[in-house]
Amino acid sequence: MAMNTSIPSAPPSRGPSDHDVRTQVVDAATEYFARYGYEKTTVSDLAKAIGFSKAYIYKFFDSKQAIGEVICANCLNGMRQAVDEAIADATSASDRFRRMFRAFVDAGTQLFFEDRKLYDIAAAAARGPWPSAQAYERYIEDLVVRIVREGRESGEFERKTPLDETAGAICLVMKPYVNPLLLQYNLEGAAEATSLLASLVLRSLAP
Repeated sequence: MAMNTSIPSAPPSRGPSDHDVRTQVVDAATEYFARYGYEKTTVSDLAKAIGFSKAYIYKFFDSKQAIGEVICANCLNGMRQAVDEAIADATSASDRFRRMFRAFVDAGTQLFFEDRKLYDIAAAAARGPWPSAQAYERYIEDLVVRIVREGRESGEFERKTPLDETAGAICLVMKPYVNPLLLQYNLEGAAEATSLLASLVLRSLAP
């Protein structure tokens, strides 16, 4: 008699995986926050929307802020991606800096006007500051350092001032327009302001 060599099927799952539950919670929270705002939404609201108990949700997230942190990180990662795409084919360090500055403002402005209540989460994260906001700030700082270093290596920028001092000063100039908490107060004329400030920064970097 021939031996049965088929591989036995895996036993059926007894419930959603941890990853699936976390995804359901984040998706429901994103929808609720976008509709009602972060402050007005409770974990009980989310539990009711998903069909889970509040206690069950707390097995995966220890607070509402922890859920908001994931959503904020997703928003800020989308903004980072927009900036990376904007500067990918820049022809010089100066061009890369102009594109970077404008892309930050464009991405933040778009989020403000299209998903205002989600923008408010990013602003709350910056006020915290939450880990996602701190990571976003580090991304900006590292990107500025890379562009300045690129410009120095190509001969576009001066080399006398210490790199960290130069990058730090540039980040201070950019902060009102790239920090979500501050951008909401500087939206009027932001496009023109960033263009003028980019030109000012680049003149100061000239060798």
